[in-house]
Amino acid sequence: MEILDYQNITPRALKSRLDAGERPVLLDVREPWEFALARIEGSVPIPMSQLEERFTELDPEVETVVICHHGNRSSYVAMALQRAGFEGVLNLEGGLDAYSSVDESVPRY
Repeated sequence: MEILDYQNITPRALKSRLDAGERPVLLDVREPWEFALARIEGSVPIPMSQLEERFTELDPEVETVVICHHGNRSSYVAMALQRAGFEGVLNLEGGLDAYSSVDESVPRY
């Protein structure tokens, strides 16, 4: 069994880093209707279903935080990016749902 070394980042840790001015790529892999309901400001929306054809829009050398609703789709995408040679891939633990508890500008849905 292959062990992949993408890591999780907690909502609180991500919020602290964003508040401190850090700007990792925030890759939101949810569907467009979900993105319209709630998102972290500055996120790049590429639905998981379109990732294969839109892969080239991403830079494998830039730290990338993958975001979905609860953390399931994003963990799958984080593994795929890791396999494709992306260096700094982080999965947002608990997804946007969990993030909304540390950032009131992000509504829960």
